Amino acid sequence: MAKALGVSLLSIVISASLLTSAFAASVEEFYKGKTIQFVVGGSAGGGYDTYTRLIARHFSQYVPGKPSTVVQNMPGAAMLIAANHIFNSAPRDGTVIGHWSGPLILQHMMGNPAVQFEGRRFGWLGMPTADSLVCITTDRSGIKTAEEWRKAKTRVKLGAIGPGTSGTDDTKLLAAATGFPIQLIEGYKGTADIRIAAETGEVDGTCAFGWQSAKVTWAKALQARQVHVVLQTMTESHPELKGVPLAVEYAKTEEGKKLLRIASNLYGKQRLYSLPPQVPEQRVRALQKAFIDTLKDSQLRAEAEKAKLEVDPVDGPGIEKMVNGLYEIEPAIVNRVKQLLQSK
Repeated sequence: MAKALGVSLLSIVISASLLTSAFAASVEEFYKGKTIQFVVGGSAGGGYDTYTRLIARHFSQYVPGKPSTVVQNMPGAAMLIAANHIFNSAPRDGTVIGHWSGPLILQHMMGNPAVQFEGRRFGWLGMPTADSLVCITTDRSGIKTAEEWRKAKTRVKLGAIGPGTSGTDDTKLLAAATGFPIQLIEGYKGTADIRIAAETGEVDGTCAFGWQSAKVTWAKALQARQVHVVLQTMTESHPELKGVPLAVEYAKTEEGKKLLRIASNLYGKQRLYSLPPQVPEQRVRALQKAFIDTLKDSQLRAEAEKAKLEVDPVDGPGIEKMVNGLYEIEPAIVNRVKQLLQSK
């Protein structure tokens, strides 16, 4: 009996091993000679684009079959064009990877009819790093500190992409929680465009940047003190920004503090990489592994360090858990956030 049981268990192990090998072989066979396209919802030169091009340069070697990679920018409608494309139009075979603003999922939860996807149906590869969101103002605006902003007699013009991105949603929640004078200027295709608008005086600054990308893409202006990091909208300070106050310190009410905590948890985790629904499971698993292996690659890490890009990845299952958790937020809280985000 014991011998028979041992043989049976051995057979199961061998069968599982053969099945795994077959899956690996089928994935390798599929990707050989193929091209994986990264579709970026932001414009060229922005943070989303910068991280994606870094990942794409190293991704191929970790995917079975070693397919080539290409990056395509698909900006517009606050990255919603890219998100809708990945969900509805991109091939469901694992040859297209989307990178767009994760908080667009909240727009779906709030019933935005322009959002043509269901967040729980994407395949998730992971996230290269969380964002420490900051508000940055230009020197010409006359606002160099949070206190000067709080006391400003006129509204400070802040550039943003649109609903579903931190520059719009997080800024609206910030205004509601703190009462800071803000005029939101939306419609930019990406953070690179907002940066140019700030440098030319079209806007006074923005809350659309994570420090992780701002310190890279806006490095020269920061070093020359042409722009200033005046506020952190996260609930914890970034180690490099200890002298910059947190927005929650200016919240007027407990509700305001709660709104800022929600914003911190949601908009700090926005650099998500996704697959369309119904990609074969073995390819999803292979790409999830490739994504994390890429972000652990020593050459990528060296490039990231040289470019001052932070890399602290979260894997695909972790993102899936986070997204599913969003859909479990109390309806009353979602309705309150909806009310604030729909305000002009």
